[in-house]
Amino acid sequence: MNGVCTPFRLIQARVASLQEVAIETAFGRGVRLVNQYGKAVKWGAIAALLLLPLLLQALGNHWVRIADTCLLYVMLALGMNIVVGYAGLLDLGYVAFYAIGAYMVALLTSPHLTDNFAWIAAMFPAGLHAPWWITLPLGALLAALFGTLLGAPTLKLRGDYLAIVTLGFGEIVRLLIVNLGRPVNITNGAKGLGPIDPIDMLGLDLGQPLSAGSHHLASVTLYYYLFLVLVVLTVTICRRLQASRIGRAWMAIRDDEVAAEAMGINTRNVKLLAFAIGASFGGVAGAAFGIFQGFVSPEAFTLQESVIIVAMVVFGGAGHIPGVILGAMLLTALPEVLRYVAGPLQTLTDGRLDAGILRPLLISLAMIGIMLLRPHGLWPAPAHGRSLPRAGPPAA
Repeated sequence: MNGVCTPFRLIQARVASLQEVAIETAFGRGVRLVNQYGKAVKWGAIAALLLLPLLLQALGNHWVRIADTCLLYVMLALGMNIVVGYAGLLDLGYVAFYAIGAYMVALLTSPHLTDNFAWIAAMFPAGLHAPWWITLPLGALLAALFGTLLGAPTLKLRGDYLAIVTLGFGEIVRLLIVNLGRPVNITNGAKGLGPIDPIDMLGLDLGQPLSAGSHHLASVTLYYYLFLVLVVLTVTICRRLQASRIGRAWMAIRDDEVAAEAMGINTRNVKLLAFAIGASFGGVAGAAFGIFQGFVSPEAFTLQESVIIVAMVVFGGAGHIPGVILGAMLLTALPEVLRYVAGPLQTLTDGRLDAGILRPLLISLAMIGIMLLRPHGLWPAPAHGRSLPRAGPPAA
């Protein structure tokens, strides 16, 4: 029986070897092209990012809003990448930090607190209306505090147990938001909070369109450039962290926590730092989301959001910043693109196929196919994208 299976095993090994060679060749060519035309690629990417909302605005503000949402999810995915990709800690409650940032900005800028608490109204007769340069940093600090509170009791947990505890934390935060509407109305329960003040930056109200002669920039376009600045700052911080001693400590813990501790790394403090820094990015993204939407409600912070953010990191390439950005953009834009595929398919079948079911099905099939072909993600880290030299057959 072994003799019969041997040719098939050899064929299977040969096919796997050819696939690895193909991936290695494609990766090497990509690296050489980027190295050769690095400056041209960089300036081309900058020009494309700056011109993108202007081109999309010609197609409709809906497409610019999709681009804004992509940038928000890029921030969330980069924050999750610190916890999952760098430190190797599976966090399924990350959406809680997103919610904390959003509700913090809603409470500080909407009229809810002054309408429901007389002593706050007496202290601030004109309303709170906190400026953005207070709410955005405060969102990061508050989320980092809650990230530390989550990380402290879970330091000894790993794998599935850590995932279950963090999942419970995310649900606790969501349920607290729903139930803090009575008897004392703090969060307004399931009704949500609003209206939230737009950002006013140097006299420029991002909630209103900007007109310059015959040219008009919609509010969603102005927010695009703000979110782009936040993404650039997030990427810069992530790159600095990755190359720092803290980043190398995170990766050592991810690869082998026992060995990292034996090498003198304070795994407790380093893991707490990963939770705090990752949560701070989620808090900033949540604050930006609340300001952008002008309204927040608990339905936007369900478990599904945490699962999608984890999927973005794994789908793009955990631990690799360009891969995480690619995964976040694809999984955010793909449902909207497939809307134009599901519609014609529904028409061809005389309505037998439900578009609400067909779109998630197509997304799932695309993700399964890509993960089978690229198990380390679409754009993995170089250590994962390149294979080690294969040993030759043993001598007879």
